[in-house]
Amino acid sequence: MDVPLLALTNQPSRLPGRSPQEAVIENMRLLIQLRWIAVAGQLVAILVAHLLLDVTLPLAAMLSVAGLLALGNLLFTFTLRERWVVPGELFLALLLDMAALTAQLYLSGGVRNPFVSLYLLQIVLGAVLLPAGRAWLLVGVSIAAFIFLALRHLPLNLPPLGKDDIDLFLIGEEIAFVMVAILLVLFTTRISRNLRARDAYVAELRQRAAEEDSIVRMGLFASGAAHELGTPLSSLSVLVGDWQRMADYGSDPHFREELADARRAVERCREIVSDILDTSGLPRGEAMASLAAEQLLEGLVADWTALHEEVPLDASFGAVRGARIPGEPALRQALWSLLENAGEASPSGIVMRAEATGDQLVVHILDDGPGFAPEQIAALGQALRSAKGAGHGLGLFLASSVARRLGGSLDAGNRPEGGASVRFALPLVGSERSA
Repeated sequence: MDVPLLALTNQPSRLPGRSPQEAVIENMRLLIQLRWIAVAGQLVAILVAHLLLDVTLPLAAMLSVAGLLALGNLLFTFTLRERWVVPGELFLALLLDMAALTAQLYLSGGVRNPFVSLYLLQIVLGAVLLPAGRAWLLVGVSIAAFIFLALRHLPLNLPPLGKDDIDLFLIGEEIAFVMVAILLVLFTTRISRNLRARDAYVAELRQRAAEEDSIVRMGLFASGAAHELGTPLSSLSVLVGDWQRMADYGSDPHFREELADARRAVERCREIVSDILDTSGLPRGEAMASLAAEQLLEGLVADWTALHEEVPLDASFGAVRGARIPGEPALRQALWSLLENAGEASPSGIVMRAEATGDQLVVHILDDGPGFAPEQIAALGQALRSAKGAGHGLGLFLASSVARRLGGSLDAGNRPEGGASVRFALPLVGSERSA
């Protein structure tokens, strides 16, 4: 008889959120969008001031700065498309923006230019995107640029104001304020969303690492216990065999039957110990052969019937014929643990239904027990969370870990008519099913 095993696999599964590298790439994409807005805004402002408002400007120099900024943005776009974003590139991008802004302000009045407030946009973006050290460095650069512009700049020659003329400087300040306010809200909210996605990814990664540690410790404990149990089990096997051969014990049919049961129990324990040791020797990440889903489920039903005659199992899985699943030993252990949990909660009987839908095998395990408490469902799959007391939450934890590692999922809930329902899903690796 096959025995449920515990093994580890290194198959990756998709984590929620964004990885730190993905977050950097997305933030760089937002900066590129903002820079195109800046290039377009500079061109519009220069042309409107020169052509419509009759403001004297060094057109060639200012258009050259806008062109260089656009060229730099094309370079950042290329590196982003090739995913060549390197550490510190966000800082370099913000420095480029600040340098272009400083050059344009130098050519158009320095700190007297109403658009000098755009420095605040760069500082806020740096505070959100950069580590503290680089953010403060960006602040220092902006302060130095501001002081430089206060001391050195080309004058901004505005046309003389008549009695009824519009104050161009005041209009410029109002436009600059509106631009900074809108761009700050628009881009910082999107950047903050990216950073929250990154934090969610890192938090989930830490949770997975903690679960990995728990699984490794369980595996080490199981392996050590198996080694220690080997000798006493061998002694028991020899002792029971000696008793069976003794005339005093062998002549009693009732006692002879009990000795035979004891011998079978000892041999089964030795098989379990041997299987645990064999499984512990599997290299992590080793490619597993596929297994017929029907074979696994039939084996589970046969073992359950042999070991738990007092708890009826109503099983139905005709819809999985031909479907194949990963031949991962821990998969059997995971499903066995779910059956054990259901059997403990519902001694009157449990139900197992399985079907292959699309590219997934879905197994439903139902019982008529008290069901799950809300906090159990909220903490589903976390180590040592159980209604059975401390240290008894390993079944759901193991099943959830195995499902996630194989690219599947584990969901639990309560049935409207009473009892618990667990849904175990994992991807198929092949199929022999005919159309």
